[in-house]
Amino acid sequence: MSALETSPNSASPQAAGIKALFGRRNFRLLWIGEAISLIGDQFYLIALPWLVLQLTGDALAMGVVLALAGVSRAVFMLVGGALTDRFSPRTVMLASNLARMVLVALLALLVLTGGIQMWMIYLLALAFGLMDAFFFPAQSAIVPRLVEADQLQPANAIMQGTAQLSLFIGPVLAGYLIAVFAGPAGSAAPGTEGIGIAFLVDALTFLASAVTLYFLQDGSLPAAAQPDGAAAKEESLLGSIGAGLRAVWRDPALRAFFLLIAISNFLVNGPLFIGIPVLADTRFPEGAAAFGIIMSAFGAGSLLGTILAGVLPRPRSSIMGIVLGVIWSGLGLGVLALGLTGTTLLAAATVLTMGIAQGYVVILFVTWLQQRTGADMLGRMMSLLMFASVGLQPLSTLLTGALVGLNSQVLFMASGALMAAIVFLFMLDPEVRSMELQPAPEAVSTQPASPPRTLGEARR
Repeated sequence: MSALETSPNSASPQAAGIKALFGRRNFRLLWIGEAISLIGDQFYLIALPWLVLQLTGDALAMGVVLALAGVSRAVFMLVGGALTDRFSPRTVMLASNLARMVLVALLALLVLTGGIQMWMIYLLALAFGLMDAFFFPAQSAIVPRLVEADQLQPANAIMQGTAQLSLFIGPVLAGYLIAVFAGPAGSAAPGTEGIGIAFLVDALTFLASAVTLYFLQDGSLPAAAQPDGAAAKEESLLGSIGAGLRAVWRDPALRAFFLLIAISNFLVNGPLFIGIPVLADTRFPEGAAAFGIIMSAFGAGSLLGTILAGVLPRPRSSIMGIVLGVIWSGLGLGVLALGLTGTTLLAAATVLTMGIAQGYVVILFVTWLQQRTGADMLGRMMSLLMFASVGLQPLSTLLTGALVGLNSQVLFMASGALMAAIVFLFMLDPEVRSMELQPAPEAVSTQPASPPRTLGEARR
């Protein structure tokens, strides 16, 4: 990991780099807002599937809800990336957070007043996925615009580490809150009062994030580092999206990795998002608390993996793909092992290991991709990465919801084994084994690439 040069009296290059990052007002505001919002996100992610289970008792219904959110997110993800390159990432993030705050507050109100019905959840899931499609590309594209090039990997580690810390803290708090209010509490569905409060917490955290984004100073970048310049604004939205797609297709390494990401997430997301809450509800006596504990263990592991990615030497380019592939396959083996777990403790230990693998891989791969991508293409490249990650998630969640009730053990074991085998096959490709920072000619940017620069101090 690169760091700012320090004086001999500095404690360490890593400490100096972190201090310098938090000395940047814009990065500090972004981090504070996202840290608060990420805690709220975990309340939502625990409360939503639990609400559907309490209302219907049907894993397929839960799969439909997550699939609807995934469909709208996937369909509009590329649009979100194109708009991020065309306009300010801060503006896109601010608008999305305000819209999501309204949606989650409405959901909380419906649950707390006993007026919630499944058709409402389906509509809200569609709308929430739409807002996510605009937020996530902007979130991934803003960090390289806030820090210097040599600060990018530690900045990514801080942001990702914060996300994993929230995944460790949030689910336990949400699961405990829901468990405390379990049972009839005057609402239409028994045990939903705590779920409504969990949604309310998430809505308030969106407001906090919106406030910090409002005060983040979003000045003009130097011309060479502008997202697309005037030419991009004259280009049609579909033309802008097409340019991003062509950039990935022309680069053999990106093409292979994006395909691998799409396949592996298809095999893993459904069992994790649908299978784990079903396991907690049917196999583990702790119920909602077990769900929270397991997801928190995954967050703790991801945090540890993020830290390891920040402090361990970066693998050489010639073997980096092999290192990541071996660790990546560990995620598949973890999914396989979940099918055999019989206790909350064993399930938590399994996902802890999976989290370590996931956290390490994400930091190294995202930083590699950001450094490989020109500033004018960054939003679209991040949206394409996310599209590869979540594009097949609706189908994955639907299939899992339909199959998990038949035999959850076979589902976990088959998905995990297939993922590990596919990762091994991709490792036979030399473009995957060797992850060079230099892209193929004309593959990644429509303009000459330039190092990310710091945002100016005058608010737009």
